Amino acid sequence: MAGIAGIVAPGRRSLVETMLAKIEHRGGAGREIFETDGATFGIVWTKPQERSIEKLRRDGAVADQAGNGRLAKARFTDDGLVLRRDHLGVAPLYYGETEEEGLCFASEVKALLDVCAGIGQVPAGHEMRDGGMRPYYTLEKKEPLTDDSAAIAAELKRRLVESVDKRIALGGTVGCWLSGGLDSSAMAALARPRMKTLRTFAAGLEGAPDLKYARMAADFIDSEHHEVVPSLRDLLAALPKVIYHLESFDALLVRSSITNYLVAERSSEHVDAVFSGEGGDELFAGYDYLKAIDRSGLADELIDITGRLADTALQRVDRSASAHGTVAYVAFLDPDVVDYALRIPVEYKLRGGVEKWILRRALDGELPAEVLNRKKAKFWQGAGIEELLSDYAEGLITDDDFRRERRLPNDWEINTKEELFYYRIFREHFGELDDVSWMGRTKGAPKN
Repeated sequence: MAGIAGIVAPGRRSLVETMLAKIEHRGGAGREIFETDGATFGIVWTKPQERSIEKLRRDGAVADQAGNGRLAKARFTDDGLVLRRDHLGVAPLYYGETEEEGLCFASEVKALLDVCAGIGQVPAGHEMRDGGMRPYYTLEKKEPLTDDSAAIAAELKRRLVESVDKRIALGGTVGCWLSGGLDSSAMAALARPRMKTLRTFAAGLEGAPDLKYARMAADFIDSEHHEVVPSLRDLLAALPKVIYHLESFDALLVRSSITNYLVAERSSEHVDAVFSGEGGDELFAGYDYLKAIDRSGLADELIDITGRLADTALQRVDRSASAHGTVAYVAFLDPDVVDYALRIPVEYKLRGGVEKWILRRALDGELPAEVLNRKKAKFWQGAGIEELLSDYAEGLITDDDFRRERRLPNDWEINTKEELFYYRIFREHFGELDDVSWMGRTKGAPKN
Protein backbone atom coordinates (compact mmCIF):
# COMPACT_ATOMS: atom_id res chain seq x y z
CA MET A 1 0.00 0.00 0.00
CA ALA A 2 1.14 3.52 -0.75
CA GLY A 3 0.01 7.09 -1.08
CA ILE A 4 0.62 8.81 -4.39
CA ALA A 5 0.22 12.41 -5.55
CA GLY A 6 1.39 14.51 -8.45
CA ILE A 7 0.77 17.27 -10.95
CA VAL A 8 1.35 17.65 -14.68
CA ALA A 9 3.94 20.38 -14.28
CA PRO A 10 7.71 20.17 -13.76
CA GLY A 11 9.47 21.84 -10.86
CA ARG A 12 6.56 21.65 -8.42
CA ARG A 13 8.29 19.76 -5.61
CA SER A 14 6.98 22.15 -2.96
CA LEU A 15 3.37 21.70 -4.06
CA VAL A 16 3.66 17.92 -4.24
CA GLU A 17 5.34 17.93 -0.83
CA THR A 18 2.27 19.72 0.54
CA MET A 19 -0.02 17.17 -1.10
CA LEU A 20 2.00 14.25 0.27
CA ALA A 21 1.87 15.72 3.77
CA LYS A 22 -1.92 15.26 3.70
CA ILE A 23 -1.57 11.53 3.02
CA GLU A 24 1.70 10.69 4.76
CA HIS A 25 -0.20 8.27 7.02
CA ARG A 26 -0.45 5.94 4.01
CA GLY A 27 3.22 4.99 4.22
CA GLY A 28 5.87 5.10 6.89
CA ALA A 29 8.57 2.99 5.21
CA GLY A 30 9.71 5.56 2.67
CA ARG A 31 9.00 8.81 0.87
CA GLU A 32 10.17 10.24 -2.45
CA ILE A 33 9.46 13.10 -4.84
CA PHE A 34 10.84 13.05 -8.37
CA GLU A 35 10.34 14.81 -11.70
CA THR A 36 9.83 13.54 -15.21
CA ASP A 37 10.09 15.75 -18.29
CA GLY A 38 6.62 17.16 -17.76
CA ALA A 39 5.36 16.22 -14.30
CA THR A 40 6.21 16.09 -10.61
CA PHE A 41 5.32 12.92 -8.73
CA GLY A 42 5.42 11.96 -5.06
CA ILE A 43 4.94 8.71 -3.18
CA VAL A 44 4.94 7.39 0.40
CA TRP A 45 4.95 3.64 0.88
CA THR A 46 4.64 0.80 3.37
CA LYS A 47 7.03 -2.09 3.85
CA PRO A 48 5.26 -4.61 1.56
CA GLN A 49 5.69 -2.23 -1.42
CA GLU A 50 9.41 -1.50 -0.96
CA ARG A 51 10.47 -3.99 -3.63
CA SER A 52 8.54 -2.21 -6.39
CA ILE A 53 9.69 1.36 -5.78
CA GLU A 54 12.91 1.23 -7.82
CA LYS A 55 11.16 -0.20 -10.89
CA LEU A 56 8.44 2.46 -10.66
CA ARG A 57 11.09 5.17 -10.53
CA ARG A 58 12.79 3.80 -13.65
CA ASP A 59 9.43 3.75 -15.44
CA GLY A 60 8.65 7.34 -14.45
CA ALA A 61 5.61 6.23 -12.50
CA VAL A 62 4.13 6.05 -9.01
CA ALA A 63 1.70 3.40 -7.86
CA ASP A 64 -0.24 2.07 -4.91
CA GLN A 65 -0.04 -1.65 -5.54
CA ALA A 66 -0.04 -4.84 -3.52
CA GLY A 67 -0.40 -8.23 -5.11
CA ASN A 68 -2.66 -9.14 -7.98
CA GLY A 69 -5.74 -6.93 -7.82
CA ARG A 70 -4.66 -3.71 -6.10
CA LEU A 71 -3.42 -0.90 -8.31
CA ALA A 72 -3.68 2.87 -8.54
CA LYS A 73 -0.99 4.02 -10.94
CA ALA A 74 0.10 7.31 -12.48
CA ARG A 75 2.56 7.48 -15.34
CA PHE A 76 3.68 10.41 -17.49
CA THR A 77 4.17 9.52 -21.15
CA ASP A 78 4.77 11.41 -24.39
CA ASP A 79 0.98 11.62 -24.66
CA GLY A 80 0.54 13.08 -21.17
CA LEU A 81 -0.66 11.75 -17.83
CA VAL A 82 -2.09 8.23 -17.67
CA LEU A 83 -4.06 7.19 -14.56
CA ARG A 84 -5.12 3.57 -14.07
CA ARG A 85 -7.17 1.93 -11.31
CA ASP A 86 -7.58 -1.77 -10.57
CA HIS A 87 -10.52 -3.88 -11.72
CA LEU A 88 -12.73 -3.40 -8.63
CA GLY A 89 -11.31 -0.24 -7.05
CA VAL A 90 -9.37 -1.81 -4.19
CA ALA A 91 -6.91 1.10 -4.35
CA PRO A 92 -8.37 4.64 -4.39
CA LEU A 93 -7.44 7.22 -7.04
CA TYR A 94 -8.75 10.77 -7.50
CA TYR A 95 -7.95 13.58 -9.92
CA GLY A 96 -8.65 17.26 -10.47
CA GLU A 97 -7.48 20.24 -12.48
CA THR A 98 -5.65 23.39 -11.45
CA GLU A 99 -6.44 26.77 -12.98
CA GLU A 100 -2.90 27.45 -14.14
CA GLU A 101 -1.20 24.14 -14.83
CA GLY A 102 -3.40 21.16 -15.51
CA LEU A 103 -4.18 17.76 -14.10
CA CYS A 104 -3.27 16.61 -10.63
CA PHE A 105 -3.99 13.34 -8.82
CA ALA A 106 -3.80 11.75 -5.38
CA SER A 107 -4.80 8.68 -3.38
CA GLU A 108 -7.16 10.72 -1.21
CA VAL A 109 -9.32 13.78 -1.80
CA LYS A 110 -7.82 15.70 1.12
CA ALA A 111 -4.57 16.06 -0.85
CA LEU A 112 -6.44 17.78 -3.70
CA LEU A 113 -8.94 20.09 -2.01
CA ASP A 114 -6.55 23.04 -1.63
CA VAL A 115 -4.87 22.45 -4.99
CA CYS A 116 -7.45 21.90 -7.70
CA ALA A 117 -11.12 21.99 -8.63
CA GLY A 118 -13.48 19.61 -10.36
CA ILE A 119 -12.37 16.64 -8.29
CA GLY A 120 -13.39 13.27 -9.64
CA GLN A 121 -12.71 9.62 -8.99
CA VAL A 122 -11.11 7.27 -11.50
CA PRO A 123 -13.73 4.50 -11.60
CA ALA A 124 -12.75 0.92 -10.91
CA GLY A 125 -11.48 -0.86 -14.02
CA HIS A 126 -10.81 2.39 -15.88
CA GLU A 127 -7.86 4.21 -17.37
CA MET A 128 -7.72 7.98 -17.81
CA ARG A 129 -5.65 9.09 -20.80
CA ASP A 130 -5.62 12.32 -22.81
CA GLY A 131 -8.31 13.68 -20.48
CA GLY A 132 -10.70 10.88 -21.43
CA MET A 133 -11.87 7.94 -19.35
CA ARG A 134 -12.14 4.46 -20.83
CA PRO A 135 -12.92 1.08 -19.25
CA TYR A 136 -10.43 -1.75 -19.63
CA TYR A 137 -12.34 -4.19 -17.39
CA THR A 138 -16.07 -4.78 -17.08
CA LEU A 139 -17.85 -7.03 -14.61
CA GLU A 140 -20.19 -9.20 -16.63
CA LYS A 141 -21.96 -12.52 -16.54
CA LYS A 142 -19.93 -15.47 -17.75
CA GLU A 143 -20.81 -18.90 -19.08
CA PRO A 144 -21.73 -20.98 -16.00
CA LEU A 145 -19.57 -23.91 -14.98
CA THR A 146 -20.98 -27.37 -15.62
CA ASP A 147 -18.85 -29.23 -13.04
CA ASP A 148 -20.49 -30.77 -9.99
CA SER A 149 -20.50 -28.88 -6.69
CA ALA A 150 -17.65 -30.91 -5.19
CA ALA A 151 -15.32 -30.06 -8.07
CA ILE A 152 -16.31 -26.39 -7.98
CA ALA A 153 -15.77 -26.18 -4.22
CA ALA A 154 -12.32 -27.77 -4.56
CA GLU A 155 -11.24 -25.39 -7.33
CA LEU A 156 -12.61 -22.39 -5.44
CA LYS A 157 -10.59 -23.35 -2.39
CA ARG A 158 -7.46 -23.83 -4.50
CA ARG A 159 -7.81 -20.34 -5.97
CA LEU A 160 -8.41 -18.79 -2.56
CA VAL A 161 -5.33 -20.52 -1.13
CA GLU A 162 -3.27 -19.29 -4.07
CA SER A 163 -4.58 -15.74 -3.56
CA VAL A 164 -3.64 -15.83 0.13
CA ASP A 165 -0.20 -17.26 -0.68
CA LYS A 166 0.55 -14.49 -3.20
CA ARG A 167 -0.13 -11.82 -0.61
CA ILE A 168 1.87 -13.47 2.16
CA ALA A 169 4.79 -13.67 -0.29
CA LEU A 170 4.88 -9.86 -0.58
CA GLY A 171 6.78 -9.80 2.71
CA GLY A 172 6.39 -8.11 6.06
CA THR A 173 4.37 -9.43 8.98
CA VAL A 174 0.78 -10.34 8.13
CA GLY A 175 -2.25 -10.69 10.40
CA CYS A 176 -6.00 -10.91 9.90
CA TRP A 177 -8.99 -8.81 10.92
CA LEU A 178 -11.41 -11.38 12.30
CA SER A 179 -15.09 -10.57 12.80
CA GLY A 180 -16.10 -14.17 13.33
CA GLY A 181 -18.11 -14.10 10.11
CA LEU A 182 -17.51 -16.64 7.37
CA ASP A 183 -15.43 -14.42 5.08
CA SER A 184 -12.87 -13.04 7.52
CA SER A 185 -12.67 -16.44 9.23
CA ALA A 186 -11.96 -18.03 5.85
CA MET A 187 -9.01 -15.71 5.32
CA ALA A 188 -7.62 -16.53 8.77
CA ALA A 189 -8.12 -20.27 8.33
CA LEU A 190 -6.38 -20.35 4.95
CA ALA A 191 -3.50 -18.13 6.08
CA ARG A 192 -2.81 -19.95 9.35
CA PRO A 193 -1.00 -23.08 7.99
CA ARG A 194 1.30 -20.85 5.97
CA MET A 195 2.57 -18.83 8.91
CA LYS A 196 4.47 -19.72 12.06
CA THR A 197 2.27 -17.32 14.04
CA LEU A 198 -0.92 -15.69 12.81
CA ARG A 199 -2.20 -12.71 14.78
CA THR A 200 -5.92 -12.07 14.54
CA PHE A 201 -7.80 -8.94 15.62
CA ALA A 202 -11.46 -8.39 16.52
CA ALA A 203 -13.47 -5.39 17.73
CA GLY A 204 -16.91 -4.92 19.23
CA LEU A 205 -18.78 -3.67 22.24
CA GLU A 206 -18.84 -5.86 25.33
CA GLY A 207 -21.01 -8.89 24.60
CA ALA A 208 -21.09 -8.29 20.82
CA PRO A 209 -21.68 -11.40 18.68
CA ASP A 210 -18.55 -10.73 16.62
CA LEU A 211 -16.31 -11.12 19.66
CA LYS A 212 -17.85 -14.48 20.55
CA TYR A 213 -17.54 -15.96 17.06
CA ALA A 214 -14.09 -14.48 16.47
CA ARG A 215 -12.85 -16.22 19.63
CA MET A 216 -14.28 -19.51 18.36
CA ALA A 217 -12.49 -19.15 15.04
CA ALA A 218 -9.24 -18.03 16.67
CA ASP A 219 -9.28 -20.94 19.10
CA PHE A 220 -9.98 -23.41 16.30
CA ILE A 221 -7.10 -22.24 14.07
CA ASP A 222 -4.80 -21.50 17.04
CA SER A 223 -4.07 -17.85 16.26
CA GLU A 224 -2.66 -15.23 18.61
CA HIS A 225 -5.89 -13.33 19.17
CA HIS A 226 -6.34 -9.66 20.14
CA GLU A 227 -9.56 -7.82 21.00
CA VAL A 228 -10.64 -4.19 21.08
CA VAL A 229 -13.71 -3.58 23.27
CA PRO A 230 -14.64 0.12 23.03
CA SER A 231 -17.21 2.06 25.03
CA LEU A 232 -19.63 4.62 23.57
CA ARG A 233 -17.18 7.29 24.70
CA ASP A 234 -14.40 5.56 22.73
CA LEU A 235 -16.59 5.42 19.62
CA LEU A 236 -17.46 9.11 19.85
CA ALA A 237 -13.83 10.05 20.45
CA ALA A 238 -12.78 8.14 17.34
CA LEU A 239 -15.50 9.57 15.08
CA PRO A 240 -13.69 12.77 13.96
CA LYS A 241 -10.61 10.76 12.97
CA VAL A 242 -12.72 8.13 11.23
CA ILE A 243 -14.60 10.70 9.14
CA TYR A 244 -11.39 12.59 8.31
CA HIS A 245 -9.73 9.49 6.93
CA LEU A 246 -12.90 8.07 5.37
CA GLU A 247 -13.75 11.34 3.58
CA SER A 248 -17.43 10.49 3.81
CA PHE A 249 -20.53 11.19 5.87
CA ASP A 250 -22.59 8.31 4.43
CA ALA A 251 -24.28 6.98 7.56
CA LEU A 252 -23.93 3.25 6.97
CA LEU A 253 -20.34 3.61 5.77
CA VAL A 254 -19.29 5.71 8.76
CA ARG A 255 -21.10 3.48 11.23
CA SER A 256 -19.39 0.37 9.89
CA SER A 257 -15.99 2.09 9.82
CA ILE A 258 -15.66 3.00 13.49
CA THR A 259 -14.82 -0.43 14.88
CA ASN A 260 -12.86 -1.15 11.68
CA TYR A 261 -10.74 1.92 12.41
CA LEU A 262 -10.16 0.84 16.01
CA VAL A 263 -9.20 -2.72 15.07
CA ALA A 264 -6.85 -1.33 12.40
CA GLU A 265 -5.22 0.84 15.03
CA ARG A 266 -4.61 -2.21 17.21
CA SER A 267 -3.37 -4.41 14.36
CA SER A 268 -0.89 -1.74 13.24
CA GLU A 269 0.93 -2.21 16.55
CA HIS A 270 1.71 -5.82 15.61
CA VAL A 271 1.74 -6.35 11.82
CA ASP A 272 2.53 -4.61 8.53
CA ALA A 273 -0.48 -5.97 6.66
CA VAL A 274 -3.79 -7.71 7.34
CA PHE A 275 -6.22 -9.93 5.49
CA SER A 276 -9.81 -8.71 5.33
CA GLY A 277 -12.84 -10.64 4.13
CA GLU A 278 -14.46 -8.08 1.83
CA GLY A 279 -15.96 -9.41 -1.38
CA GLY A 280 -17.27 -12.74 -0.13
CA ASP A 281 -20.85 -11.56 0.37
CA GLU A 282 -21.01 -9.91 -3.05
CA LEU A 283 -19.45 -12.76 -5.03
CA PHE A 284 -21.23 -15.64 -3.27
CA ALA A 285 -24.65 -14.17 -2.35
CA GLY A 286 -24.19 -13.52 1.35
CA TYR A 287 -26.94 -10.95 1.94
CA ASP A 288 -30.36 -12.00 3.20
CA TYR A 289 -32.30 -9.73 0.81
CA LEU A 290 -30.90 -11.70 -2.14
CA LYS A 291 -33.18 -14.62 -1.23
CA ALA A 292 -36.18 -12.58 -2.42
CA ILE A 293 -34.72 -11.95 -5.87
CA ASP A 294 -35.81 -14.18 -8.72
CA ARG A 295 -33.02 -16.57 -9.73
CA SER A 296 -33.05 -15.14 -13.26
CA GLY A 297 -31.97 -11.76 -11.89
CA LEU A 298 -29.63 -12.89 -9.12
CA ALA A 299 -26.44 -12.98 -11.20
CA ASP A 300 -27.06 -9.40 -12.38
CA GLU A 301 -27.65 -8.23 -8.81
CA LEU A 302 -24.41 -9.83 -7.62
CA ILE A 303 -22.51 -8.09 -10.40
CA ASP A 304 -24.14 -4.78 -9.45
CA ILE A 305 -23.24 -4.97 -5.76
CA THR A 306 -19.74 -6.24 -6.51
CA GLY A 307 -19.23 -3.21 -8.74
CA ARG A 308 -20.30 -0.91 -5.90
CA LEU A 309 -17.64 -2.17 -3.48
CA ALA A 310 -15.22 0.62 -4.35
CA ASP A 311 -17.47 3.27 -2.78
CA THR A 312 -18.45 1.30 0.32
CA ALA A 313 -16.66 -1.66 1.87
CA LEU A 314 -13.39 -1.21 -0.01
CA GLN A 315 -13.26 2.45 0.95
CA ARG A 316 -13.82 1.51 4.59
CA VAL A 317 -11.09 -1.11 4.51
CA ASP A 318 -8.54 1.02 2.67
CA ARG A 319 -9.00 4.12 4.82
CA SER A 320 -9.05 2.19 8.09
CA ALA A 321 -5.80 0.41 7.26
CA SER A 322 -4.05 3.36 5.62
CA ALA A 323 -4.87 5.65 8.55
CA HIS A 324 -2.41 3.55 10.51
CA GLY A 325 0.15 2.92 7.78
CA THR A 326 -0.79 -0.68 7.07
CA VAL A 327 -2.18 -2.44 4.01
CA ALA A 328 -5.32 -4.57 3.90
CA TYR A 329 -5.34 -7.55 1.55
CA VAL A 330 -8.71 -8.51 0.06
CA ALA A 331 -7.90 -11.97 -1.26
CA PHE A 332 -11.49 -12.66 -2.33
CA LEU A 333 -11.07 -9.96 -4.99
CA ASP A 334 -8.00 -11.39 -6.65
CA PRO A 335 -8.88 -11.40 -10.39
CA ASP A 336 -8.44 -15.18 -10.58
CA VAL A 337 -10.93 -15.67 -7.75
CA VAL A 338 -13.39 -13.11 -9.14
CA ASP A 339 -13.27 -14.65 -12.61
CA TYR A 340 -14.04 -18.09 -11.22
CA ALA A 341 -16.74 -16.84 -8.85
CA LEU A 342 -18.59 -15.17 -11.73
CA ARG A 343 -18.81 -18.57 -13.44
CA ILE A 344 -20.23 -20.46 -10.45
CA PRO A 345 -23.97 -21.11 -11.02
CA VAL A 346 -26.21 -19.05 -8.73
CA GLU A 347 -27.93 -22.23 -7.50
CA TYR A 348 -24.65 -23.17 -5.80
CA LYS A 349 -24.33 -19.75 -4.18
CA LEU A 350 -27.83 -19.65 -2.72
CA ARG A 351 -29.11 -23.18 -2.10
CA GLY A 352 -31.93 -24.37 0.11
CA GLY A 353 -32.14 -20.94 1.71
CA VAL A 354 -28.45 -21.09 2.69
CA GLU A 355 -26.42 -18.11 1.53
CA LYS A 356 -22.83 -18.65 0.29
CA TRP A 357 -23.50 -22.39 0.13
CA ILE A 358 -20.59 -23.19 -2.19
CA LEU A 359 -18.13 -21.17 -0.11
CA ARG A 360 -19.22 -23.00 3.04
CA ARG A 361 -18.65 -26.30 1.23
CA ALA A 362 -15.19 -25.19 0.10
CA LEU A 363 -14.25 -24.40 3.71
CA ASP A 364 -15.71 -27.51 5.32
CA GLY A 365 -13.31 -28.71 8.01
CA GLU A 366 -11.35 -25.45 8.10
CA LEU A 367 -13.58 -23.75 10.68
CA PRO A 368 -15.79 -24.71 13.64
CA ALA A 369 -19.36 -25.53 12.66
CA GLU A 370 -20.74 -22.51 14.58
CA VAL A 371 -18.65 -20.14 12.44
CA LEU A 372 -19.00 -22.09 9.19
CA ASN A 373 -22.79 -21.97 9.47
CA ARG A 374 -23.15 -18.48 10.96
CA LYS A 375 -25.67 -16.24 9.21
CA LYS A 376 -24.53 -12.91 7.83
CA ALA A 377 -24.62 -10.01 10.30
CA LYS A 378 -24.20 -6.43 9.14
CA PHE A 379 -20.82 -5.07 10.17
CA TRP A 380 -22.20 -2.72 12.82
CA GLN A 381 -24.73 -5.28 14.09
CA GLY A 382 -22.08 -7.91 14.70
CA ALA A 383 -19.94 -5.34 16.48
CA GLY A 384 -22.88 -4.38 18.70
CA ILE A 385 -23.30 -0.73 17.66
CA GLU A 386 -26.42 -0.98 15.49
CA GLU A 387 -28.62 1.58 17.29
CA LEU A 388 -26.07 3.18 19.59
CA LEU A 389 -24.99 6.00 17.28
CA SER A 390 -28.38 6.61 15.68
CA ASP A 391 -29.93 6.96 19.15
CA TYR A 392 -27.16 9.36 20.15
CA ALA A 393 -27.83 11.51 17.06
CA GLU A 394 -31.58 11.50 17.76
CA GLY A 395 -30.89 13.06 21.14
CA LEU A 396 -28.49 15.61 19.67
CA ILE A 397 -30.37 16.91 16.62
CA THR A 398 -33.88 18.35 16.75
CA ASP A 399 -36.48 17.88 14.04
CA ASP A 400 -36.14 21.58 13.15
CA ASP A 401 -32.35 21.25 12.86
CA PHE A 402 -32.76 18.29 10.55
CA ARG A 403 -35.26 20.04 8.25
CA ARG A 404 -33.10 23.17 8.11
CA GLU A 405 -29.74 21.48 7.48
CA ARG A 406 -30.53 18.39 5.46
CA ARG A 407 -30.18 19.92 1.96
CA LEU A 408 -26.57 20.37 0.86
CA PRO A 409 -25.12 22.96 -1.55
CA ASN A 410 -25.06 20.40 -4.39
CA ASP A 411 -28.75 19.53 -3.77
CA TRP A 412 -28.00 16.21 -2.12
CA GLU A 413 -30.24 15.46 0.85
CA ILE A 414 -29.06 14.12 4.19
CA ASN A 415 -31.02 10.93 4.83
CA THR A 416 -31.14 10.71 8.65
CA LYS A 417 -30.22 12.59 11.80
CA GLU A 418 -27.35 10.17 12.25
CA GLU A 419 -26.05 11.15 8.81
CA LEU A 420 -26.42 14.85 9.65
CA PHE A 421 -24.37 14.25 12.80
CA TYR A 422 -21.62 12.78 10.63
CA TYR A 423 -21.94 15.57 8.04
CA ARG A 424 -21.35 18.22 10.69
CA ILE A 425 -18.06 16.54 11.57
CA PHE A 426 -17.21 16.17 7.87
CA ARG A 427 -17.85 19.90 7.37
CA GLU A 428 -15.52 20.78 10.25
CA HIS A 429 -12.71 18.93 8.47
CA PHE A 430 -13.32 19.90 4.86
CA GLY A 431 -15.61 22.94 4.87
CA GLU A 432 -18.99 23.29 3.17
CA LEU A 433 -18.05 21.93 -0.24
CA ASP A 434 -20.13 22.85 -3.29
CA ASP A 435 -19.44 19.49 -4.90
CA VAL A 436 -19.06 16.12 -3.20
CA SER A 437 -19.98 14.00 -6.21
CA TRP A 438 -16.72 12.08 -5.73
CA MET A 439 -18.19 10.61 -2.54
CA GLY A 440 -20.03 7.31 -2.87
CA ARG A 441 -23.30 6.64 -1.06
CA THR A 442 -24.77 3.35 0.09
CA LYS A 443 -27.43 1.86 -2.17
CA GLY A 444 -30.84 1.82 -0.49
CA ALA A 445 -29.72 3.69 2.64
CA PRO A 446 -32.53 4.25 5.20
CA LYS A 447 -34.17 7.66 5.57
CA ASN A 448 -35.92 9.50 8.41
